[in-house]
Amino acid sequence: MQRVCHVQLAETAYETAAGSCAVRSRSREIRSPATRRDTLRAMSDAAVRFTTSGPIGVITLHRPDNRNSMTPELLDAFAVASGQARAADLRCLVITGTGTCFSSGADFKSVTQRDDDRRAANERSYAMYEPFLSLLELAVPVIGALNGHTVGGGFGLALICDLRIGARDAKYGANFVRLGLAPGMAISYLLPRLIGVARASELLLTGRLVSGTEAEQLGILNRAVAAGDVLDEAMALAREIADNAPIAVRATKRAIQRGLDLQIRDAARLEAYAQAESLQTADSREGIAALLAKRKPVFTGS
Repeated sequence: MQRVCHVQLAETAYETAAGSCAVRSRSREIRSPATRRDTLRAMSDAAVRFTTSGPIGVITLHRPDNRNSMTPELLDAFAVASGQARAADLRCLVITGTGTCFSSGADFKSVTQRDDDRRAANERSYAMYEPFLSLLELAVPVIGALNGHTVGGGFGLALICDLRIGARDAKYGANFVRLGLAPGMAISYLLPRLIGVARASELLLTGRLVSGTEAEQLGILNRAVAAGDVLDEAMALAREIADNAPIAVRATKRAIQRGLDLQIRDAARLEAYAQAESLQTADSREGIAALLAKRKPVFTGS
């Protein structure tokens, strides 16, 4: 039976909210039609959905009208969904989104992280990524079902996943430098370890986005498929993993991480400092303004 978790959250900027999840079987509870409609409406309105199908969990980013960007609401909801996944008896977790974007990263329309207190800005930058970084605490494999464009912080979330299935025609990458910003969420740590220093350097230093087909060729994606097939392919892979011995699977994931000298949180903190510094510059103001105005930025080096 598929279970659905929905958590009502306060919109506290970039802080992990406490929440609760009520899981009920329809066979055990009689509800009025109005109550059922209210429950279904609440589920459909949740910024992040957590469901399970047997031993496989699915976290779905559900703000397609805002390209599943990293708003306080979505980050708070993701933190709770991640906690529910860690507490559940899972053998694999799939992360996906609704709409044409997996995630477009930061929501520059709602938040601009500038502060004269550089230490506070550094901590705020790191805190913004912490909900996604919480996936590092998950012992089971995580598969990114990248249903659409995956950019910036959304690209960082994809890199935290152990495996990635992506849409062939979507765009992928970290365009931070094109906005006058340093990367975040340990992207500068993860990407070179995934595709090699030279290729990662080219993508990070140019801010170029690549298609799903090229992302597969580079090794960013395990497979690039039609957008409509992404979740099905990811679930099939999850089931293949879940059929294996769970203790052995968890031990294998742990060994792979240790073999890569996993220090992702340290890298994320270093990036948070650099990102906070770059966010104080005139170039970052110009880059973000140009993005919102849909024009080419003019950087002056200030």
